[in-house]
Amino acid sequence: MSNIAEKTYESVAPKKVAFIGLGVMGYPMAGHLARAGHSVTVYNRSSAKAAAWVAEFDGAHKPTPREAAQGADIVFACVGNDDDLRSITLGADGAFTGMASGAIFVDHTTASADVARELYQAAKTLGLSFVDAPVSGGQAGAVNGLLTVMCGGDPAAFDAVKPAAMAFSRAFTLLGETGAGQLTKMVNQICIAGLVQGLSEAIAFGQKAGLDMNQVLDVIGKGAAQSWQLDNRGKTMVADKFDFGFAVDWMRKDLGLVLDEAKRNGARLPVTALVDQFYADVQAMGGNRLDTSSLIKRLK
Repeated sequence: MSNIAEKTYESVAPKKVAFIGLGVMGYPMAGHLARAGHSVTVYNRSSAKAAAWVAEFDGAHKPTPREAAQGADIVFACVGNDDDLRSITLGADGAFTGMASGAIFVDHTTASADVARELYQAAKTLGLSFVDAPVSGGQAGAVNGLLTVMCGGDPAAFDAVKPAAMAFSRAFTLLGETGAGQLTKMVNQICIAGLVQGLSEAIAFGQKAGLDMNQVLDVIGKGAAQSWQLDNRGKTMVADKFDFGFAVDWMRKDLGLVLDEAKRNGARLPVTALVDQFYADVQAMGGNRLDTSSLIKRLK
């Protein structure tokens, strides 16, 4: 059974692309590129995962990022953090070493704005382009090919990659120069942190009050309290189900990036800092891999 949903793809000129990092996001994203008609070569630290991807979608896999990137018009990547990103781009086996002049590297990792600027400059020195392009929409968005992608970089590079990237996107938007994509993702995570804590408190309060919370969520979801989190996580929170979605460990990583950036730019984030500590409580309860909606567990 396929790991991606059926999707109608716009007709675009096929490209030779590479995809580095086949985690819960990268695996289906690369699959959509292959299904859209692009020639895809993949790299993953676990070669077994790369072999499984090739068995499902054809294409090829290579033992290093450098070899995967050779001959590619566009190299996409989705890895864990700043250090992971440096490890797959720089050095003798890094993708930058294998890319031909004029090729474009598109980073879908949620990372710091600083590393985006660092790698933009490193790429430019080699005659390459770099676009920071973190995503929102979670695993379901990747599987369904409906991610929201927030980009920073040069307009020409953005325009060159957008037609191919729409294979896994519902929106692919340039928000400014290098780093703007990562900063926009930070805004996204600030919003989510506050929303999930508010929803957690609301559900816990309603349950203490003896309300039928599934019915309550149906009602308030038709009014001003409506949100993606309420629509997609409210009833699973009521049911005490959290073994899916975006893991607490990853949210804490993202909020760490947010709080570091806030120290630099002087933004005041009292609610975000508090919710970050609430997620630390969930980790202490053993909830590292639970969905972010597991915030409610610390209220029960």
